[in-house]
Amino acid sequence: MNSCDFLSQALKKARARLLDPTPLARDCGRLCGAACCQTDEQGRGGMLLFPGEAALYEGRMPAGFAIHPDDSVLPGGTLLTCSGTCQREDRPLACRVFPLVMRLAEAGEPRLALDPRAWPICPLMPSGMAGLSSGFVEAAEDAARTLAQVPEFRAFLAAQTAFLGRLQQPLWKDGVAT
Repeated sequence: MNSCDFLSQALKKARARLLDPTPLARDCGRLCGAACCQTDEQGRGGMLLFPGEAALYEGRMPAGFAIHPDDSVLPGGTLLTCSGTCQREDRPLACRVFPLVMRLAEAGEPRLALDPRAWPICPLMPSGMAGLSSGFVEAAEDAARTLAQVPEFRAFLAAQTAFLGRLQQPLWKDGVAT
């Protein structure tokens, strides 16, 4: 089996693991009007696609979906935006795991964290991890472990971890003298 096969199989396994479990036992999008599915006034927003994920949409792009190149998180990154309503099986992995994000811990093992980018839009954030369905968190952990076994995903998670580290860096550590 070649590297592309491992990548594709791991991605499909991770997406399948997160097909049914959701952050709450009910539709959390009703709490916030599906804020995580909306783009801003400039059409920016969306979910960062994992390596190989854009290929899953080739030839079967759901209505209202669009894929855009975006280097704001990592070079060569790709965002998927939607119209705000979709079938769960069409959602990208980052959407399925939201408001969590997959990172690499210092020792290199995968871990989950609350995504700091979710604070302005997700009403689940103040409850923390304890406020999320345990089945959802377990599924996301399984997905992260599956992906971390593939070098391309480890590199992606490392880049995402570095980006989030820069995003959460205290302002007094930005290297700019005041």
